[in-house]
Amino acid sequence: MTREQFIQEISREQEPLRRFLCLLCEGDSFRADDLAQEALLKAYLSFERFEGRSKFSTWLFRIAYNCFYDSKARNRSDDVPIESACEKIDDDTGSDKRFANEALYLAIEGLSDQEKAVTLLFYMEDKSIKDIESITGMPSGTIRSHLSRARGHLKTYLEKHSDYDR
Repeated sequence: MTREQFIQEISREQEPLRRFLCLLCEGDSFRADDLAQEALLKAYLSFERFEGRSKFSTWLFRIAYNCFYDSKARNRSDDVPIESACEKIDDDTGSDKRFANEALYLAIEGLSDQEKAVTLLFYMEDKSIKDIESITGMPSGTIRSHLSRARGHLKTYLEKHSDYDR
């Protein structure tokens, strides 16, 4: 991979990577930006070793996922309300849509780290099970189990906190 190809790939993946990290970091956009920068720096320093055995985005998300867990191990006391994630991610939409999505973001916040990661990768970043295996290092059966449990938890949370009359 040439430096120009690397820059093109990064340009395509930068916003999805930041969105993924922002939601993993429970709305802490400053932490997500720091992790994104760390991941991009690590990717830049090792892009010549990228062999193309997986998609570039899978390789980059794996680096970012590892940065997230390394950071989490270093810093256990960082709780930021998810509302800031809602505002940051949806700031180009109307307030009605932002409010409607808030329940979903709060539901996602309640998932375990593994459930959150696979759910965000699968549904928000449109990654395949195979890509998620490469990014997280989890076997496909475990990923499917986490997705199934996460769907159940999200459904339960959203039904419990729904303002709609059925």
